[in-house]
Amino acid sequence: MIENYLNNRFLTLCLFPLILGSITVLSFEPFNLTFINFFVLPTFFFLIIYIKKKSKSIYRKKPYKKNLFLFGTSFGFGFYLSGIHWIANSLTFDDSFKIFIPLALVLIPLFLSLFFSLVVLIIGPFINLNLNSILLLSGGLAFSDFLRAKILTGFPWNLWAYSISWATELIQILNIIGLFAFNLIIISIFMFPAVLFFKINLSKKLLLLIYPIILFLIFYIYGNHSINQNRSLLKLNNQKFNIKVISPNFKLEYDIDLKEVESKLQKLIKYSEPMNNSKTLFVWPEGVFSGYNYEELLIFKELFSKNFSKNHFILFGVNKYNPKKNGNFNSLIIVNNELEILKEYHKQKLVPFGEFLPFEKLLRRIGLKKITEGHGSFLVGGKQENLNLDNLNILPLICYEVIFTKLIQKSPDETNLIINISEDGWFGDSIGPYQHFPKGIFRAIEQNSFFIRSANKGISAIINNKGEIIKILNPNETGNIELEVPLIKNNNKNKNDLIFFMLLITYYFIFYYKKNNGE
Repeated sequence: MIENYLNNRFLTLCLFPLILGSITVLSFEPFNLTFINFFVLPTFFFLIIYIKKKSKSIYRKKPYKKNLFLFGTSFGFGFYLSGIHWIANSLTFDDSFKIFIPLALVLIPLFLSLFFSLVVLIIGPFINLNLNSILLLSGGLAFSDFLRAKILTGFPWNLWAYSISWATELIQILNIIGLFAFNLIIISIFMFPAVLFFKINLSKKLLLLIYPIILFLIFYIYGNHSINQNRSLLKLNNQKFNIKVISPNFKLEYDIDLKEVESKLQKLIKYSEPMNNSKTLFVWPEGVFSGYNYEELLIFKELFSKNFSKNHFILFGVNKYNPKKNGNFNSLIIVNNELEILKEYHKQKLVPFGEFLPFEKLLRRIGLKKITEGHGSFLVGGKQENLNLDNLNILPLICYEVIFTKLIQKSPDETNLIINISEDGWFGDSIGPYQHFPKGIFRAIEQNSFFIRSANKGISAIINNKGEIIKILNPNETGNIELEVPLIKNNNKNKNDLIFFMLLITYYFIFYYKKNNGE
């Protein structure tokens, strides 16, 4: 009966892969049903081989390369439609954008699906039921993920590796090998059950399935040892700084007046609960001042001086006007109790259409603008040093900058704290905030530094240098969390993707060697 369904070209090339790609969303936060990928990727592998074979008979009306491309596109469309459909929610805050919701739900997943369809098209013809083909396809998928992180400003969201963000012990190896090497290994492990389709005896199949189990066990033992050792080291660390993270849970609104801004500021101060005698860094989220720039907030200077002391520093997101370029940066600033800027950072990775309009001159002629408030695109921040304040050496990240490992890898060894502020109200009550949060766990491990996250209507948390969540505020939860954060200075940080490329070359060398030897 299954054979009859597979012989149906529409079902095999379109519907089955669409469903297969769609259910992968269940492997990521907030569902964490990781085991699904042990079914999805082996089935994906098998169907490529099946389509290649049947294209010479059942599907002979069209060349098999077109069939492979269609299959990969269908799978990718399902993967991204289910995984990032929440992007369309950002178009609901301005009536002029609502007309684009259907286009966002179709065109964005369709474009991103090319990262699957091109892999299947290029690699599919070389795949057979053998172990080296598993390595070939795993390498192809991992490399496409790497390219997705780099091309057109990059979008490394929902890499397969993020589907095990809940298993803190298993992901400690990130600090040594990096995200993309880890992603390659994880794809390979997920793909390994495809050996059940091989034309070998059952005992050999079971023997082969032991290898990924052993690898997981090695990762777990290493991770568990690393975490336990770190707990002992943290007890000996005497250099600390008091951090208080505030999550105000403000409604995301356009065009609010200064009275409403003042009301928000008073609430932020109330939630901050400042204590005069305690040196503290207060971390407020991005977007709490709804499109106002720093200069416009100076009228509230007295509110700061009355409620905060000289022992207090306040970090928050705000627009920062640049008169030379006649534009605004999306900025993170640290101010004192006199609302004077002590340190500032300008966002380097802007969200396409959200914070800048590609081909702006052309698209503005037809009435388009960026989704965030204001008609002009934000200015792109240049390369900046960390924010040094007292004994803090802060790597700042605004919103989705947290998904880019390169910003982590470029940070200096002196970095002892990562702070990420975000406005997750754009995601609404979707799975978006849950998918956004685990990226911080990965960055903490890669950098071996404590990670502070303040998100409006998202997940705010204090995460230690091994990715363990110390304190947390869930989406739509109002309040604050506080900790004397250990400041860790060390050289044990992931710095590049060299191991990824070494593994990738090794995979393809094995495939090429086996293929030339008729295996």
